[in-house]
Amino acid sequence: MTDQYAELDAALERVVESARAHLAAVKAAQGRVDDDDVWQAYVNLNNTSFAYDEQLLEAFGEVTPWDVESIDPDEADARFGTAIGGLDGAAADPYPQVVSVRQRRDYRVPSVAALLRVADAARRTMVPDDEEPETVDSVGEAVLELLQAGDGSLSSLDVPELEPLDGLLTVSEVKEPLDLEAFADEDGTGPFTPGPDDQLVGRLDEHPFLGDDEEADHAH
Repeated sequence: MTDQYAELDAALERVVESARAHLAAVKAAQGRVDDDDVWQAYVNLNNTSFAYDEQLLEAFGEVTPWDVESIDPDEADARFGTAIGGLDGAAADPYPQVVSVRQRRDYRVPSVAALLRVADAARRTMVPDDEEPETVDSVGEAVLELLQAGDGSLSSLDVPELEPLDGLLTVSEVKEPLDLEAFADEDGTGPFTPGPDDQLVGRLDEHPFLGDDEEADHAH
């Protein structure tokens, strides 16, 4: 049993060491995507965690909260191309253009008062308890408040106080990325206007799902 404890201790120590190595690689990468050192450290952390979990299960019938499977680094690189430059170490192949995704979604407001109330509640969650927030005064301000409370995600607008209408999403290839400094804060058109060299790849039309009762109402 002593040897078994020693094996488990060693396995756990390998998890700790690999976790530290992964964190160091992440810090060194400074947010770079597809960093090879981060990938290798991630695989090592995954596999040492998996090995420790298996040993713990075999020894005591216990498990960790880590739901992981063993990763073959070579197989994963071949399937997902996560290693920098590919398996043969060739130079990276950056795409010369930028992919731009633009979305519009419209909503009907069944009750202005109800929307203002839910926006007021969202605003109160974002201010200190010792401050009294200003009330939300308009429909547009209410929608903006909900988006801010949801970190800009459109899912934050999935509330009963907003009835979704048709929407549109486009994917384009553009020469240059968006330069926010080139547009005034009040300019809501310029950042979305396609440039002369932009190439529209395609668009997705969004239609809200309506229940039978709602479809009947819209038919009238």
